[in-house]
Amino acid sequence: MPASRTTVRRSLAAAAALPLLIGVLASCGYGSKAPKDEKKVAAEGEKLSVGQVRLGYFPNLTHATALVGDQEGIIQKELGGTELKVSTFNAGPSEIEALNAESIDIGFIGPSPAINGYVKSRGKNLRIIGGSASGGVKLVVNPDKIKTLDDLKGKRIATPQHGNTQDVAFLNWIKERGWKVDAQSGKGDVSVVRTENKIAPDAYKSGSIDGAWVPEPTASKLVSEGAKVLLDESSLWPDKKFVITNIIVSQKFLKAHPDVVEAVLRGSVKTNAWINANPEKAKASANARLKALTGKPLGDKVIDPAWPSIQFIDDPLAATLQAQADHAVAAGLLEKPDLKGIYDLGPLNKVLKAEGRPPVADAGLGVK
Repeated sequence: MPASRTTVRRSLAAAAALPLLIGVLASCGYGSKAPKDEKKVAAEGEKLSVGQVRLGYFPNLTHATALVGDQEGIIQKELGGTELKVSTFNAGPSEIEALNAESIDIGFIGPSPAINGYVKSRGKNLRIIGGSASGGVKLVVNPDKIKTLDDLKGKRIATPQHGNTQDVAFLNWIKERGWKVDAQSGKGDVSVVRTENKIAPDAYKSGSIDGAWVPEPTASKLVSEGAKVLLDESSLWPDKKFVITNIIVSQKFLKAHPDVVEAVLRGSVKTNAWINANPEKAKASANARLKALTGKPLGDKVIDPAWPSIQFIDDPLAATLQAQADHAVAAGLLEKPDLKGIYDLGPLNKVLKAEGRPPVADAGLGVK
């Protein structure tokens, strides 16, 4: 069952819009600057069209937009008196189930579960309304056993879950090298061992895996156990960018409460701007939220190398989502999907326009 946490902030005074983080004054961060378009921001204490919005995300660094936006109160500020209720998830399928069951309204999620959720519902349950992050995925290996990419043949390499985003990427990489692996069993020229991220470090220490194709911070946790980075997945993509985290919304909620959706997107956009302007403070903020959610912060040996490998961007990089779907088809994990309509970037582009920024594209996969 997903863990949940409810944060209620009502009747906030402007001077106390953001909590303190490790002794840093709020005036040094987001709260020191007024929004550009005050008319589009809910007044302090004023509810939007619904009293509560339920947001889902993972306690992962690739979801740091949500971590920081929650920790710093940036998303809640944009919601005014509408309550932000947060639930956290450990895997994409469980978050999609929660969206389908109307347990959450909006979520941060990887591309593969977003694609699968859209296809399985025949385009009825969700829309991708924005991007959040790019990158943050690495192939890390035991340097005593694997020194070059060719050495992966015959080795046991972990991915987080059958058919998840990293599993698809690794299977596609194997196929492009001319090697063969059965996508279902993981057996072949390379043994693909589906292993939960939280278990991967112990699996590596025990010798049951020789490496892993995993997101941060798992990659850096393995490096802290003696593994070495052999490949950064970003090097395989044009401009070294590919979507790792999207923002999705249930179509029902989007239709009923567009003002709330825009408020969450404003919070996401302003959070990413704050992260990019204050990388060290943002890293500490994300770690503080991780500690609150999991009971333990990431050590410096893990978070310091992991953080700079992730780019926090608002563009959903739609063309790379299509490419990832094509990779899943090529690997035999997915029948060729019709993704037209998976995106509705109208609300995000409205927010970006208000910020004086150019629109982002849906690569022909947007609503008509």
